[in-house]
Amino acid sequence: MFEKLKISLIEAPIIKKGDYNYFVHPITDGVPLVDPDVLKEAAEGIKKFGNLNVDKIVCVEAMGIHIATALSIITGIPFVVIRKRQYGLEGEVAVHQITGYSHGELYINGLKKGDKIILVDDVVSTGGTMIAVLKAMEKMGIEIVDVFAIVEKGEGKYIVEGETGFEVKSLVKVNVVDGKVQIEGSRDEN
Repeated sequence: MFEKLKISLIEAPIIKKGDYNYFVHPITDGVPLVDPDVLKEAAEGIKKFGNLNVDKIVCVEAMGIHIATALSIITGIPFVVIRKRQYGLEGEVAVHQITGYSHGELYINGLKKGDKIILVDDVVSTGGTMIAVLKAMEKMGIEIVDVFAIVEKGEGKYIVEGETGFEVKSLVKVNVVDGKVQIEGSRDEN
């Protein structure tokens, strides 16, 4: 299961951003080319292993958008994008996030108290974005039913779980060793 995703991750190039080993992959970066079969495999994995008893799928701009879109198409559940751009809409909530390689503001629109959601993202590595978004949504009174990242790298999953109390599910766990992506496990092996 997830063979195309695994192969594409193993073949992903690695670049350094300071001390951070960053793998460049179509699901996590949109380059060099997004294979629809890999994207479909990822969306079907979330559908199979995620709790989709929700009103909305929520993702964070930019690399969660294609995942949420694919998941929305196969489930019929609408999705909301947490944006990096402020719109000034009524009820908009600003969230400050810090990752292993950047920081900035995110803006939540289209969610209200009582909404039941699944948060989907491309990768959890440092946990900075997920922690900020989960805490903000919880403060807004949103019912977070499930949290899902396609790829788990490093200790980010455990950091998010420790800081928020929410379990973070993933399809594939990877690490970068000697400049290459190594698959350390996948949901189909659990």
